[in-house]
Amino acid sequence: MGVLFAGVTGLVLGSFIATLVLRWPAGRSVFGRSQCDGCGRPLGARDLVPLLSALISRGRCRTCKAPIDRFHWWVELGSAVIGIVALALLPGTAGWLWALLGWLLLPLALLDARHFWLPDRLNALLAVAGLLLAGPLLGTLLLDRWIGALAGGAVLALIAWTYRRARGTEGMGGGDPKLVAAIGAWLGWQALPLMLLLASLGGIVWALIAQRKGDRPLGERRVPFGVFACTAAFAAVPLWPLFSAR
Repeated sequence: MGVLFAGVTGLVLGSFIATLVLRWPAGRSVFGRSQCDGCGRPLGARDLVPLLSALISRGRCRTCKAPIDRFHWWVELGSAVIGIVALALLPGTAGWLWALLGWLLLPLALLDARHFWLPDRLNALLAVAGLLLAGPLLGTLLLDRWIGALAGGAVLALIAWTYRRARGTEGMGGGDPKLVAAIGAWLGWQALPLMLLLASLGGIVWALIAQRKGDRPLGERRVPFGVFACTAAFAAVPLWPLFSAR
């Protein structure tokens, strides 16, 4: 029942996350009334049931038959998977905290992937939630999470400063150190190196693949590091106990 409830919760939250990712960068109100992008018809309750409404309407507006952006479905489904995986692998409080971490990371990853943007308000929300709630997730003390936040932000800020001094140009967005600091507030300093290693490996693999498909030099290609940091942070939760077990 916990897994099922987590999946349903993920669907509902995914609907909001998709709306946030689509509207916020465009300067539109996140909390305004939902409407069809084609004809502008306000959507009712029957149009807003995650996944089910789209399936019943065959992915089109009931009035003008304009196609509904499939981004909504994928985000809702991904958010549901986060909840299902978290509660299936970590039942109880730890599982719900892991799911919450995933749901907070998801909009950050999507905004960075689509717009290379990591909003300060989302980073701050992630950090505050970690400091207040994340203790039972990996059994970390509040001091461990404070050290993780400060160390994570400082390490990324130092790397960005060093690159800027050596190359004379920005090599990292201002949101990346804040994101890693917020992740440190969840994982604590102990698991932070594992997260950074996974994120770096993911970024390197993505850059190499993109280089083979594109025509720009690797040094000129923008890498959405936030995507890999968010993915690595979620993956580090079940992996860290395996690495730290004696």
